[in-house]
Amino acid sequence: MKDQQSYYETMYILRPDIAEDEVTTHINKYNKLLEEFGGTILDSQMRGKRRLAYPIAKHREGVYVQLSHQGDGQHIFKIEKAMRLGEDVIRYMTVKQEGPLPTPKPSNKNTSQTETKDNPETKDNPETKDNQEVKVESKESQPITTPEASTSGRDISTTNESTES
Repeated sequence: MKDQQSYYETMYILRPDIAEDEVTTHINKYNKLLEEFGGTILDSQMRGKRRLAYPIAKHREGVYVQLSHQGDGQHIFKIEKAMRLGEDVIRYMTVKQEGPLPTPKPSNKNTSQTETKDNPETKDNPETKDNQEVKVESKESQPITTPEASTSGRDISTTNESTES
């Protein structure tokens, strides 16, 4: 009867002045702690450095990390206590989610773009070539409007007369 499972999402913000290798160290540390406390990690993503809505501990930016996990609920108190005691975490929040379990996504946005460019199947596949040609044709079939072309519909003699007066 219950098709949807419940899981938890923890979003935590690290200080912005931390080096990138230290950020990955913190992510690995909290992932290991979560597994030690009885949780199962579904997905862990670094969302990058972003501007905060309001200053937190005199920081205007922070490194966002999203962690999706499953467990009995007892592990949340323990992981949040570890984050509260850590000096590099400036804010954290855990929310219970219901629905289909999240699928792990690639952490690097550029890998999906380079895979399609470098993938030999997409280069030699006639279906993808047809789709690319259709896209080009659809762009060419649309009329190009420029500011001069949009004013050319008006009577030029009336605009010249109004400027002479």
